[in-house]
Amino acid sequence: MVNAIDAKASSYHDIALVVGQVLIGALFLIAAYNKSKGYDGSIAYFSRLGMPAASVMVPVTILFEVVAGLLLIVGYQTRIVALALAVFVLAAALMAHTNFGDVAIAGGCLAFFCMRAGSLFDGCAPRLIRPASASSTA
Repeated sequence: MVNAIDAKASSYHDIALVVGQVLIGALFLIAAYNKSKGYDGSIAYFSRLGMPAASVMVPVTILFEVVAGLLLIVGYQTRIVALALAVFVLAAALMAHTNFGDVAIAGGCLAFFCMRAGSLFDGCAPRLIRPASASSTA
């Protein structure tokens, strides 16, 4: 019975990876949007945290979140992007955030890194996007 459930769940593996990538990527796009919307407040918050050059760090952070979020969604260099996001999120958790939900987000990013989540560009697209005959065994 357990083997049958595991086999059935395995058939949804690729779909789950794509949905996860889109959801986590969207999370970073939303975070960037919120920082942009409250730009002056974001600079003040970064300053209160004692970050040097807050007026430079905020736009750099927004740019990173947008680019990395989009790259994760489309699946370009997924493993590298996921690892960079995990490091970014852990740094944010340690420096700025009082809730440690970021640790869970970092865990999801590390799972994408380990799973070599679906990528449209590096030969690892999920079967739902690419025909099964062209799927890689990597």
